Amino acid sequence: MKRLILIAAFILTAGTLAAQNYIIVNSEKVFKSIDAYNTAISDLDKLAKQYQDQVDAKFAEVEALYNNYVSQKTSLSAAARQTRENAILNKEKEAQEYQESLFGQEGTLMKKRIEVISPIQKQVFDAIEAYAKQAGADLVLDSANNPTLLYTNPSVERTQQVIDALKK
Repeated sequence: MKRLILIAAFILTAGTLAAQNYIIVNSEKVFKSIDAYNTAISDLDKLAKQYQDQVDAKFAEVEALYNNYVSQKTSLSAAARQTRENAILNKEKEAQEYQESLFGQEGTLMKKRIEVISPIQKQVFDAIEAYAKQAGADLVLDSANNPTLLYTNPSVERTQQVIDALKK
């Protein structure tokens, strides 16, 4: 019985897949063919380098404070040592927070990347969708790095039916 159900499911799935029109697009190649994208990536790389230099300078200050502390530690009183240690820890925390403010998920660089790249992405994805509709494609797969669904014809989408079946 199970074997019969599996065979029937396979035949139905194979028939459904054969009736659909698929397109494969390498979005990486598409993006790299756009001069504005290449310029934006180059500018973002330069900005990241500048930010990294600033972060490195802050951590160099922390290291200098620490090395100075280590060389003078034996001649300092317990209270002075504690004060210096706290100052070093605070400086290190400031440097880490600064690094996070530049490179974190909500950091300056990420915001700039979204600001610069998003319009180009929208343009590319709109073009892919328009082409897919023109070509009568039901599904567009991205072959760059890892397969990603870029566009699907709403008539092919079956998510709600699966949800409904799970609720029964």
